[in-house]
Amino acid sequence: MAAYNPEEQENIDELKSWWNTYGTLVIVIAAVFIAGIGGGQAWNYYKKQKTEQALESYDSVLQVQGSGDAKKISDAAGLVMESFPSSGYASRAALISAQASFNAGDLQNTKNRLQWVLDNSGEEELKDMARLRLTGVLLDEKKYDEALRLLEVKHGESFDGLYADRRGDVLAATGKVGEARAAYQMALARISAGGTYHDIVQMKLDALPSAK
Repeated sequence: MAAYNPEEQENIDELKSWWNTYGTLVIVIAAVFIAGIGGGQAWNYYKKQKTEQALESYDSVLQVQGSGDAKKISDAAGLVMESFPSSGYASRAALISAQASFNAGDLQNTKNRLQWVLDNSGEEELKDMARLRLTGVLLDEKKYDEALRLLEVKHGESFDGLYADRRGDVLAATGKVGEARAAYQMALARISAGGTYHDIVQMKLDALPSAK
């Protein structure tokens, strides 16, 4: 075997010295880097699996939705809400359950489901929808002040007409005709003219007693 010349030997000695000083650090950094790549892949796989599982559970809600059985729908929705609370499917399942409970006359469960969306959903539009529906339940229960407080919460611009209309309903129920009229007029200004909903709001406005 050929011997190293002095220059090569000097380079080898320098490399050994450098490795003795920094070798452990290099190994740690490399290990962390590799673990980071593997960990990232594992996390992405985990999220994908959870999303697929949440979707499967949500599908079960959709399957029983057509039955009209509020208890079955509530049970199916509850599984999604408990197992995958941070997913968008959980909030949608809660809204479906709330509607089924409302149709069945179970106002308490309706309110519970809608409040769950307000407390847990990460989607502002779903929260705006849940809040609007909750004010409808409160209106039926004649809890007017509570309904008005909810309607004052900031909401998306696309809900302006709906919130103004509901505010008009609550104010009309309390006998505040002038304020109800202003609310309905605001709703009409934010709802597309010519549609059925626009006509309904107009009829409610026209049905208000004339100002004395």
